[in-house]
Amino acid sequence: MSMGAYDEDEHERREAQSSRVDADFDDERTIYHGEVEYDSGESTEDLLSQFEEIKSK
Repeated sequence: MSMGAYDEDEHERREAQSSRVDADFDDERTIYHGEVEYDSGESTEDLLSQFEEIKSK
């Protein structure tokens, strides 16, 4: 079969595979407990100068 040739069997196989719905999974949401902290210790100017330094290397 040449490159790009139409394969009807393959098309039907893929169509059947994509039309099947797999409902066999756990539908409960996972609940996470904890804390998130963001450290934005550096100023914008410090970060920009660091970025420019990295770019120049």
